[in-house]
Amino acid sequence: MLDVGSNTVHLLVVDAHQGARPQPAYSHKASLRLADHLEDGARLSGEGEQRLRSFVDEALQVAEDKGVQDLVSFATSAVREAVNGEQILSGIRADTGADIQVLSGEHESRLTFLAVRRWFGWSSGRLLVLDIGGGSLEIASGVDEEPDVAISLPLGAGRLTRDCFTADPPPPDEVRALRKHIRAEIARTAGSVMRYGRPDHAVATSKTFKQLARIAGAAPSDQGPYVKRVLSHAHVTEWADRLARMTARERAELPGVSEGRAPQLVAGALVADATMDLFGLPELEICPWALREGVILRRLDVLPGALPAGAPDPVRTANGVL
Repeated sequence: MLDVGSNTVHLLVVDAHQGARPQPAYSHKASLRLADHLEDGARLSGEGEQRLRSFVDEALQVAEDKGVQDLVSFATSAVREAVNGEQILSGIRADTGADIQVLSGEHESRLTFLAVRRWFGWSSGRLLVLDIGGGSLEIASGVDEEPDVAISLPLGAGRLTRDCFTADPPPPDEVRALRKHIRAEIARTAGSVMRYGRPDHAVATSKTFKQLARIAGAAPSDQGPYVKRVLSHAHVTEWADRLARMTARERAELPGVSEGRAPQLVAGALVADATMDLFGLPELEICPWALREGVILRRLDVLPGALPAGAPDPVRTANGVL
């Protein structure tokens, strides 16, 4: 699977078949930060395009060396919002054969929800799933594998850092202005999410939430995916304030915080704090599965034998994704 994200482009080789959980076998990734290469009216720059093309060439060679049988490729917000994104992907497709499909924000939210539902199961009842990416915030809620509501908001940690902060650490007035903006954006959609009922289980995915949970005392990643990790709203509020007064270098010294993502952790914490507050969530449980696993699971669902003869492929639907 080739995941072209706003921060990282990631080739993940997975051992997967119907009825079994996907098992990562090999990972190859690079921090291309494509969102930082959007310029001149949201055009992906020549440098950004070249870096993406180079990684795709490299990833295809790795996939061949590892004996990959089925390559599923997708792109999220950075390419989705680039006015020349489809043109670039079309060129890559013609040159390499890599068919990178652009996920809509709603579909991204739905696939993440699917992954969380499969991880926690039906006993979780109504799920509320939050995911803070580099370019967008995804929110989904439902009782089945398809959520009742799936929303994508332009509140990604990387986007907000790039657009709203001018210094490191950010000036207090910029932090206050961003906090106000985030809360206004989320408040507009909170009613449409909560009208289906309060969640029985509130869950978070993504690096931002995982890093916040780790610095708040959750178990490190080397203890494995089955350790329960919970993030309280009280800790998020506390750390949102503390992180805003730290430099990126100081944040990178915190447990679980990578150097590459430290600059955008303040904005991510502000989004997490606002979301938990406006939805009335005292805590979130961290799910190790997210969008990539959702894409894999949906792909397995539609392999030959998984659908009745003649049934349409639900992955290639109205959005034309995957």
